[in-house]
Amino acid sequence: MKLSQIKSHLLQLETIKFQLPDGTLVPSYFHVTEVGVITKHFIDCGGTIRNEKIVTFQLWEANDYDHRLHPDKLLSIIELSEKTLGIEDLEVEVEYQGNTIGRYDVGFDGESFLLLNKSTACLATDKCGVSSSKPKVALSKLQEASVSSCAPSSGCC
Repeated sequence: MKLSQIKSHLLQLETIKFQLPDGTLVPSYFHVTEVGVITKHFIDCGGTIRNEKIVTFQLWEANDYDHRLHPDKLLSIIELSEKTLGIEDLEVEVEYQGNTIGRYDVGFDGESFLLLNKSTACLATDKCGVSSSKPKVALSKLQEASVSSCAPSSGCC
């Protein structure tokens, strides 16, 4: 989800909720401790040099049970970050502490921001020989082929 979409949703909300992939909610007393831009300059396994840029929010919870971040306050934090850091309308990633720091994509279901699991992928499948889809093979055909091609009198042994 792009930053502009998050800002648009915040204008419609009375409270902010972030839902983890397992359905539980980040405690309502969370803080947004960082809004920033992360730039990643790298080379993929096929030798292509790449640049990626994302906006990141870091969510943190403490024993501050009376704290509630309201949509208008988060919107003002975002706007200050845009102005001060020159943040563009980029995809947003959320960092949140579980057993380790988790990084999530962001979705929205009409009332909660959804923290969506991220996954790795090969970016150069055309160059490194990894097939993007597995060939479908009928197991019955494999069994028939192995039986007929390796019969005792077939000469395969």
